[in-house]
Amino acid sequence: MYDIQSIRADFPILSREVNGKPLVYLDNGASAQKPQVVIDAISHAYSHEYANVHRGLHTLSTIATENYEAVRGKIAGFLGGVAEEEIIFNTGATHGFNMISYGWAMQNLTAGDEIVLSVMEHHANIVPWHFLRERMGVKLVWVEPEADGSFDPARVVEVLNDRTKLVALTHMSNVLGTVVDIAAVAEILKPRGIPLAVDGSQASVHMPVDLTTLGADFYCITGHKLYGPSASGAVWIKSERMAEMRPFMGGGDMIRTVTRDEITYNDPPHTFEAGTPGIVQMIGLGTAIDYMTNIGMANIAAHEASLRDYAQDKFRALNWLNLQGTAANKGAIFSFTMDGGAHPHDISTIVDQKGVAVRAGHHCCQPLMQHLGVNATCRASFGMYNTVDEVDVLVDALETCHRLLG
Repeated sequence: MYDIQSIRADFPILSREVNGKPLVYLDNGASAQKPQVVIDAISHAYSHEYANVHRGLHTLSTIATENYEAVRGKIAGFLGGVAEEEIIFNTGATHGFNMISYGWAMQNLTAGDEIVLSVMEHHANIVPWHFLRERMGVKLVWVEPEADGSFDPARVVEVLNDRTKLVALTHMSNVLGTVVDIAAVAEILKPRGIPLAVDGSQASVHMPVDLTTLGADFYCITGHKLYGPSASGAVWIKSERMAEMRPFMGGGDMIRTVTRDEITYNDPPHTFEAGTPGIVQMIGLGTAIDYMTNIGMANIAAHEASLRDYAQDKFRALNWLNLQGTAANKGAIFSFTMDGGAHPHDISTIVDQKGVAVRAGHHCCQPLMQHLGVNATCRASFGMYNTVDEVDVLVDALETCHRLLG
């Protein structure tokens, strides 16, 4: 049984008020709140077990190293049981895609080669490829979603050619909620030998992910969306692709020896983890993954699907609300505008007076905004602790907003 009240009680911030109203936090697509066990794990690590990792032989360093390295196995298991050596720690998906860009693509692409993207991508999965366009002459090729926001893998086939050297796609759109059939895309690319990089920042939070069957070559996750600390995350890189990479950051821990004349590198994944890492952040992420795993990703997905369906019915009854993206296969993420020209920033400000936190803007997806023909939207994004009652509060707040601005 999914005990929503018990889960909500685990998140201390959900008991607070905002503007004299109970907080209704619907900005999970940007960053999720933290359960008390994560907060406690961070506090405990700093209060009782903090030391630098890997380099020390003293007791605290040994404890910190063991707790830190244990997270690699937790992430590997969370993503379907991949090899721990294929998990590289970082600060999140932005770090991960830059690592793929500098560490893999820069070594394997040349001027005129093409990278295929969807217009649904977050800037984290766009800007690093623009760097290659500017600096190496790589070409970016764009694939558009269908009118309802769904993504047809067949559209990828239409743009492939001999110069296609990488396809980079989101697993779940942070604006539309669209779930992309990554396995179907991988089946298209595999016989052609084209690697597939995936942004799992949203999908890994909202549904089970099994990289042993998905068919991707690279998969990025972001800790602060996974109910973990900011500046925590990881990228999974298939061992065959990791062998094609070279490190793009140099410093301590990623080397074996350093002399005046040469260096030798540490073994993967440490080859790609330079400098003192976010030790406590990663320990906190490990605790967050334990927390989600104990609840069950399938249970979380089922709860959020019920929220999605309930919210869709409520939103469709508001004939002045314009939903962006109505695909059947989508997560509990809703972007919308309002008839009458109300700016999303004004909408967000007004519903905030009801205690409702939503996001307004381009959501780091400007190519998608251009495709949709809008400058910005409001976005309500749900998480494991949200309720149908909170959907009702949001709807009531939107109705108030419509009366004031519509």
